[in-house]
Amino acid sequence: MTDQRPLLRAMFDAAVAAAHPDSILAAHLPPLPPGRIICLAAGKGAAAMAAAAERHYLDALGLASSRLIGIATTRHGHRVPTRAIEVIEAGHPMPDAEGLRGAEASLRLAESATADDLLLVLLSGGGSANWILPAEDITLAQKQQTTRALLRSGAPIGEVNTVRKHLSRIKGGRLARAGARAAGIVTLAISDVPRDEPSAIASGPTVPDPTTLADARALVARYALDIDDAVRAALHDPRNESCKPGDPAFARARFDIIARPRQSLDAAIQVAREAGYAIVDLGADLEGEARDVAAAHAKLARDARAAGKRLAILSGGELTVTVRGLGRGGPNQEYALALAMHLKDLPDVAALAADTDGADGGAGNATDPAGALIDAQTFARMDSLKLDPAAALADNDATAFFEATGDLLVTGPTLTNVNDIRVILV
Repeated sequence: MTDQRPLLRAMFDAAVAAAHPDSILAAHLPPLPPGRIICLAAGKGAAAMAAAAERHYLDALGLASSRLIGIATTRHGHRVPTRAIEVIEAGHPMPDAEGLRGAEASLRLAESATADDLLLVLLSGGGSANWILPAEDITLAQKQQTTRALLRSGAPIGEVNTVRKHLSRIKGGRLARAGARAAGIVTLAISDVPRDEPSAIASGPTVPDPTTLADARALVARYALDIDDAVRAALHDPRNESCKPGDPAFARARFDIIARPRQSLDAAIQVAREAGYAIVDLGADLEGEARDVAAAHAKLARDARAAGKRLAILSGGELTVTVRGLGRGGPNQEYALALAMHLKDLPDVAALAADTDGADGGAGNATDPAGALIDAQTFARMDSLKLDPAAALADNDATAFFEATGDLLVTGPTLTNVNDIRVILV
């Protein structure tokens, strides 16, 4: 039997490369302003985006380093060397004090912009956690408690960010309001959200927000979130309403998406097609409970196997996990674990599920797994070790399961983030 793991990894690598700041950012950077470029970046690709901007302005255009300032707030372990732009490593998915420092300093720099300055905002997935600046009367600890409740609820990322935007002094258009005196605000974003909704990417710090305080309160009720009384009061305070269309803050603001999940999924599809596979493209915007989506995809694989088809089933998007157990994992590992449960009697099926940022769930460490792979080797180890995928799934303990089988995919930080890539090869 052919080892399909190199092909699976090549498809993942192609998806990441299609969205890497080193190859995509420079073509989108705006021309030089009369004054300074104030570069504010947030997210898992923030430092890489800042470094790419430095190469363009300082090296290619010869801009004096005194005219380029800024702060890139990124996840711990995602630092790259920069010259003019400070890098701050902060918590993700749980926000921390360094994220607070980065957000406060970024807001102050935005407020310092003059009519000659350009405010250049570079966003990537993870920016919502990295830029943590709680609304008045909310502490960092209370915001962390709310984040923890949101992450455990199983709510899709758009709903999570609806709540976050109404508990922040930088999200929901407020960064644009702070930098409204600048000659212009240009935001370049790597999308990590389904349907590439601008207000959901890093919780939309420079764009109008269509969601409301009432929406946020409804989500707290729907998911029965355990939140502090101060947070509940903040969601009733009209001062915490986000910026809406027509706000003067957006008069000179431009927003462009420079990498999308669709582009990365297409890059993976091309690799599969060149390897001789027919393609089932399930789209770049899938949402839903990871184990349920895996069950549906496993049926597609079984049907293809029964029909004797050589098929690659691909999807993107961002799945969720409603945490009920005490184990470790993330949505991609849980998806792979559920696939293993449904496909364990099909030795000629292989699959990969991974987050393009290089971290699927985990504790916020650079060594967290990106996801997992499964194939005949996995099924054989399950048998020899007497591992029960159903029991591991019940405890949300995919990481321990795949540690035992040796099937965790560990890539380290990729310095970009365009959601998940899932592939099943039949």
